[in-house]
Amino acid sequence: MYIYINDTHFTHRTPIIVSVTEEKSPDATRKAMKDSFEAPPPVITFSGHRMNSTKGLRRQKRDWVIPPINVAENSRGPFPQMLVSIRSDQDQDISIRYSITGVGADQPPNEVFNIDPVHGKMFVTKPLDREHRSSYHLRAHAVDMNGNQVENPIDLYIFVIDMNDNRPEFKNQVYNGSVDEGSKPGTFVMHLAAFDADDNTTANGMVRYRILSQTPHSPIPNMFTINSETGDIVTVAPGLDREKVSQYTVIVQATDMEGNLNFGLSNTATAIITVSDINDSPPMLTSRTFSGEVPENRVDVVVANLTVIDADQPHSPNWNAIYRIISGDPSGHFTIRTDPVSNDGMVTVVKPVDFEMNRAFMLTVVVSNQAHLASGIQSSLQSTAGVTISVQDVNEAPYFPTNPKHIRFEEGVPAGTSLTTFSASDPDRLQMQQIIRYSKLNDPADWLSINRSNGQIVTTAVLDRESIYVKNNIYEATFLATDNGSPPASGTGTLQIYLIDINDNPPALIPKESQICERINKNVHGVNITAADADTDPNAGPFVFELPNFPSSIRRNWTISRISGDYGRLGLRYQVYLEPGMYEVPVIVSDSGNPPLSNRSLIKVKVCPCDENGDCTTLGAVAAAGLGTGAIISILICIIILLSMVLLFVVWIKRREKERQTKQLLIDPEDDVRDNILKYDEEGGGEEDQDYDLSQLQQPDSLEHIISKPPGVRRVDERPIIPESQYPIRPVVPHPGDIGDFIHEGLRAADNDPTAPPYDSLLVFDYEGSGSTAGSVSSLNSSSTGDQDYDYLNDWGPRFKKLADMYGGGYED
Repeated sequence: MYIYINDTHFTHRTPIIVSVTEEKSPDATRKAMKDSFEAPPPVITFSGHRMNSTKGLRRQKRDWVIPPINVAENSRGPFPQMLVSIRSDQDQDISIRYSITGVGADQPPNEVFNIDPVHGKMFVTKPLDREHRSSYHLRAHAVDMNGNQVENPIDLYIFVIDMNDNRPEFKNQVYNGSVDEGSKPGTFVMHLAAFDADDNTTANGMVRYRILSQTPHSPIPNMFTINSETGDIVTVAPGLDREKVSQYTVIVQATDMEGNLNFGLSNTATAIITVSDINDSPPMLTSRTFSGEVPENRVDVVVANLTVIDADQPHSPNWNAIYRIISGDPSGHFTIRTDPVSNDGMVTVVKPVDFEMNRAFMLTVVVSNQAHLASGIQSSLQSTAGVTISVQDVNEAPYFPTNPKHIRFEEGVPAGTSLTTFSASDPDRLQMQQIIRYSKLNDPADWLSINRSNGQIVTTAVLDRESIYVKNNIYEATFLATDNGSPPASGTGTLQIYLIDINDNPPALIPKESQICERINKNVHGVNITAADADTDPNAGPFVFELPNFPSSIRRNWTISRISGDYGRLGLRYQVYLEPGMYEVPVIVSDSGNPPLSNRSLIKVKVCPCDENGDCTTLGAVAAAGLGTGAIISILICIIILLSMVLLFVVWIKRREKERQTKQLLIDPEDDVRDNILKYDEEGGGEEDQDYDLSQLQQPDSLEHIISKPPGVRRVDERPIIPESQYPIRPVVPHPGDIGDFIHEGLRAADNDPTAPPYDSLLVFDYEGSGSTAGSVSSLNSSSTGDQDYDYLNDWGPRFKKLADMYGGGYED
């Protein structure tokens, strides 16, 4: 409450704030607050001033420290609700106007507070929300009627008193946490937190937590507790066992008003606590003994299956089983693989077992987890077991003790030679004696045979080291050994024969052809020759090159000199000149075998004229082909003439093509009507060799002409009685292209002329029968009935020679 005391030393009243510190219940607190707001509002007076009459001085004003004004949020009114009354001690002398400024008055949010400008009463106009705005700072002003300030502004601080109008809110409705099984009491599990929008400095915003329920209740209903102030969940009892309970559901309640359930507001959330697995359950084999069997010589087969039980979380390192063989398999024939789905141990053969060596195996197996056991957990005795593996005897294939087998023989041994005995052994010593039969599996050259009973290898042909089937002097054949067991088994063996070379191939001369200058050149003395021998050292080089004694011309014209062990030089003798041409020179080549082999070979040598570098000239190459000088010159002249003719022909063709392109005629020049008809007026053989009935082409003037003719083709159409069409007239002065244009225009006019005969449009412009304006060509005949002399046609030039030949000689009988 506010108490105002008149101060005898000052002209204003001083407010004193009295604070009551005794504890009250929430109902008493609300009642006191209600009483305080329903009490008459305090009066705030501006500081006064006095004038010193003696000295004429004014006393300095002293600023007020106004206590804050508290307003409860969410007030129900009625509104406007008066908060305080502001007075100036000068209002008795002059008229004063009061106003307030600041956020909530003349600044947004506007009109939350207002003041009576005449009486100075300040009101709140609507309910306040502390969570929206918790305080306001206003300034009160006093002015006269002219707007002059009569008092210093007073700062007014309005605080919104918090009310418990907000519940605690959890960020999530469901929280997930975990704790290891077997955890000790007091182990931290998870943290939950709720937020209350109310003032956390008051009981309205002070949240407290508690656990409402736990599901399931095993092993006790209260396995967890929560710190009421921080929201941390911890264990309070031992006995967490994932194998029994893997998850707990805990309902947590948050209440404000410091957890007062009668006055506080509450909210709940769910905590899912997962019990994490630890390796506290060692794997246990379901039996102390296991058994299996395996056929001998088999690998990658499962011979026994070990089953195990582990209560830990499946498919985790605490559950995954690892199996080890600790005894009974010193040679490492077996291994145990873990089935990733069932966690069983699969005993697998990784190295073939031999029934003749071991008929059974006694294995000791131990199983453990991928993760180490938790501290304090001892391994179970059931993690060890014995595994008995029986080996089954099967019919094993015969094998060749030495495979591949190597032998050495000279090539050329005759057929029927015994090379070796290639026999196999049967590993089935404990079974009844078995019989082995041999056969040939692969013999590329078909040189060998094998005895079916004892495996003796005999040649069937001559062994040749130079054969294509021999690689690096080794011939390889494969044989098959088969027993008579049940079922029969077979094994393969490889025989490798190293063939020792003998001198059985004579050398061959290289090259077969060459060329040499007709005269000895200082730079080139002959042809280098060598030899090829299919044999190897020492049956190949060095070679000996010789010229035969017959025919005698060989040694007279040619010579061979030695360059090295494998090379010689063939050349012409000095002072010997040979005509250009091809010569065959026999050469005897001998190798170095014991005894040596010789071969007479022919080398074709082209003798030709050469330049200074020893190369055949072009003329020389032709001469060397066997032609004389005159023949060569004739051939060259013929080539030149042929080239000239081709060139002239090409020039003539191009010129003719150019002339044809410049004329722009409808037809080729040789068929030009201006040359053949208009110029020369030639009619060929005349009309006497033609037997045409021109009347069929004429338009009849009357039907009498048609009736008087014998039966046959008759024209019975009639010319329409309309004006005839106008046909184009050919220009007097011809120009390029006029013939084509003239014909096309005439053809177009004839096609559109209904009076023209429809079956012969040529009558339009070339008709020369009766009625034609051009007249008949027959008018060229003499009017006399006697013979006409045409000899004068010979004097008209070559163009009329044809007519002179036809008519000048008279009629033939």
